[in-house]
Amino acid sequence: MQLKELQYIVTLADEGSVSRAADKLYMAQSSLSEFLRQYEAELGVNLFVRTSRGIRPTAAGNLFVDNARTILMHYRLVQAQLDDMADLKSGSVIFGISSFRGRHMVPRLLKAFHEKYPRIQVKIVEGNSMALEEMLVEGSLDLAIVALPLTRLTQETEFLKKDEILLVTHKDHPVMEYAHPKKDGAGFWVDVRDTADFEYILSDYDTILGKIGREQFKKARINPPAYNTTITADLAASMGRTGVGLAFTYRSCAQPHEDTVYLSLGEDGIWLELALARPYATYQSRAARALAEMAKEVL
Repeated sequence: MQLKELQYIVTLADEGSVSRAADKLYMAQSSLSEFLRQYEAELGVNLFVRTSRGIRPTAAGNLFVDNARTILMHYRLVQAQLDDMADLKSGSVIFGISSFRGRHMVPRLLKAFHEKYPRIQVKIVEGNSMALEEMLVEGSLDLAIVALPLTRLTQETEFLKKDEILLVTHKDHPVMEYAHPKKDGAGFWVDVRDTADFEYILSDYDTILGKIGREQFKKARINPPAYNTTITADLAASMGRTGVGLAFTYRSCAQPHEDTVYLSLGEDGIWLELALARPYATYQSRAARALAEMAKEVL
């Protein structure tokens, strides 16, 4: 039994599809299918049930995957301890962040980190805060930037910064008739009730922006039209900038453009807290701690 074989099985379970798992593992689908067939034959049990929608673990498969995760986690912990003996001259960190926020935060963070620690590799894993929290609980991440509050990790977080949720639109959008200048002169704000007749572009319910946006509608007792309701946050913001509709975005992801306007929601705005989160009760490598310190410095 090799570690890479365990990683294959875990990836198959996570993806629920041989083709998606193969893409993630940079393998040919036929090679991964043949591996799984032979591996199950050697074990003498079926680890997965094949369905029209993909694959799902059997009872034996769930047992195997749970233990495989534990073995892989302990291997990474031992590797981290060995890397620490090299005094930050080598090592690796598995770092989680949302795709949307990562696009704007990760490049400058990694640039600064690699300049100081050129031999430490940082592997990026993308996912929303709920998915990242689950991966931290499983021990498959060393560090992540997440939006608070979390549901399972409470003591393993450290405040990083506040981030404001904004509306993004085109300067010629009719919503600007309802925009008010801020008291400090730094931009505009709008009452969400005044946007009830305008079309929205929304990300899905399991995203922070999608969830909070819908909460604001409910609180204001409005039901604005929305024809694209499962768009990624990045695509929604891009469509909002063109004036197709109103979209939610983060101040940390706001791209300045002469035709783009970002509006606070109410005079005081809607804010959330971003935090650095770590796995529960596991050894944290010096490389992971160094990346966390760099994140606080740069971001």
